[in-house]
Amino acid sequence: MPDSIAETMKAVHYETPGAPAVLRLQTLPTPRPGPGEVLVKVAFAGVNRPDVIQRQGFYPPPPGASPLLGLEVSGTIAALGEGVTAWRQGDPVCALTPGGGYAEYCLVPADHCLPVPPGLPLDQAAALPETLFTVWHNVFERGWAKEDETLLVHGGTSGIGSMAIMLGKLFGLTVIVTCGGADKCAAVLEIGADHAIDYKAGDFVEEVARITGGKGVELVLDMVAGDYVARNLKCLADDGRHVTIAVQGGLQATINMAEVMRRRLTLTGSTLRPRSNQFKALLAQEIRQLAWPLVETGQLRPVMDRAFPLADAAEAHARMEAGSHIGKIVLEVG
Repeated sequence: MPDSIAETMKAVHYETPGAPAVLRLQTLPTPRPGPGEVLVKVAFAGVNRPDVIQRQGFYPPPPGASPLLGLEVSGTIAALGEGVTAWRQGDPVCALTPGGGYAEYCLVPADHCLPVPPGLPLDQAAALPETLFTVWHNVFERGWAKEDETLLVHGGTSGIGSMAIMLGKLFGLTVIVTCGGADKCAAVLEIGADHAIDYKAGDFVEEVARITGGKGVELVLDMVAGDYVARNLKCLADDGRHVTIAVQGGLQATINMAEVMRRRLTLTGSTLRPRSNQFKALLAQEIRQLAWPLVETGQLRPVMDRAFPLADAAEAHARMEAGSHIGKIVLEVG
């Protein structure tokens, strides 16, 4: 490893799960890249809902992953592991990480990195990988979204929600979004949603029926689960697809399976973090071919909320838990 890299680094970690206040800045050994890995000198780290759930003690890292929080970073390549030829020291990259992003240095499989093009600020680069990988896989691969279809997205002002709006519009979908409050509805319309439904002011099932002339939507991207599932199915057109990526409203759902059969509905879902490195590498390759050109031309940019210093990670988590953010929260590391 280059002599310029210190033996220790600053990182945010916690001793026991709990409220945001358990997050503390610590000094830890700087990791060393193994075969097929790169060491990224982190400029910014994205803050995501899974980080909050892990900090609370409900989402342990997969075997072999760093126990530190942080599923996406931007920065520069600081060191190369054995066998890495696609990158050089100093290359600006952003990356999906198995963990460890809340630190000055982060280990990343080399083929999970994407190049940061000129004109893309590093704070925005750090806000792309987790949501882009998640939305691309679940909307287009698992959900089979096609041009001229209609997509219903819950939680439209979140990082995932805003990415789903933007990608959906860039690939020819009509996007309906639910939000809690008139201000958030206005925000998603500005982001590009075709329709915004204030779920606090009315029944989103009735609104979807009105907007679609009773036909329903071809695809639902669900981050709520629980009792939303049965309501989501009422929003689907025949042959519709329902993709669950989070369970913020509860783990259990009661649905009418006869209705699923009669209307030929498809229910699926996924979590990205436990997937194999090979799967994520293939996903990164597909995104680089099909979606990354939109980043390179400036057509796709994340919606940014706020940047916090690494030492203020607890405040960043508190903001996310309060639900008042619009777009992505990031930590400024270096």
